[in-house]
Amino acid sequence: MSSFFGEVRIKGTEEGSVAKSTLWAAIAVVFGVLIFDQVLKIWIKTNMYLGQEFAVFSNWFIIHFTENNGMAFGLEFGGEIGKILLSVFRIVAVSAIGYYLVTYARKGAKIGLIIAGSLIFSGAMGNIIDSAFYGLIFNESYHQIAEFMPAEGGYAPFLYGRVVDMLYFPLIQGTFPDWMPIWGGENFLFFRPVFNIADTAISVGIGMIILFQKRWFEEEEEDNAEFKTKASEINN
Repeated sequence: MSSFFGEVRIKGTEEGSVAKSTLWAAIAVVFGVLIFDQVLKIWIKTNMYLGQEFAVFSNWFIIHFTENNGMAFGLEFGGEIGKILLSVFRIVAVSAIGYYLVTYARKGAKIGLIIAGSLIFSGAMGNIIDSAFYGLIFNESYHQIAEFMPAEGGYAPFLYGRVVDMLYFPLIQGTFPDWMPIWGGENFLFFRPVFNIADTAISVGIGMIILFQKRWFEEEEEDNAEFKTKASEINN
């Protein structure tokens, strides 16, 4: 019995140490993504005008400055009313993600799950910052390079700012064959959407969860089952 309680104490100490490490990992990921995302966006906003672009690697990786009112990858939703509803939804969703992220990190959840959640949380936060504050602190970028904190004020009120996008990967360009129904003879481009670091973080986080969630939860169940088995053996 004493050996069991000793094992319980060791397990509790180990879990506490793991939980702290996991929480610090989450904090590092969140701040790392946010800093990278915002530094790049602010540089783009204060050094380029809308539509301006330059090639990074040949013609398949281009920095192309654009802004959007809506969701990830330039998708939009419902005009001005949709814009404010989307901003409010983002804030509520990010608050919920943040709460569960901290809760699971403190419980010592699998580090992969916490990193995935941190990527989603930080990506959503990055785009919320644009929507909430960029309209207040920058002027327009149409045919000009925007100023930070212009004397005449920003281009939009709180929550009506636009998300800055810049990453463009036109990897494959060509023409559909004439015999193809509907699109025959038309030009095609892959990958067309322009996105940002925040969008990338969200996509990677979701992808990690889709690919690895089964393994993460199975490992946790195995750990719990092993501990319960030892407890049962001691009690018997």
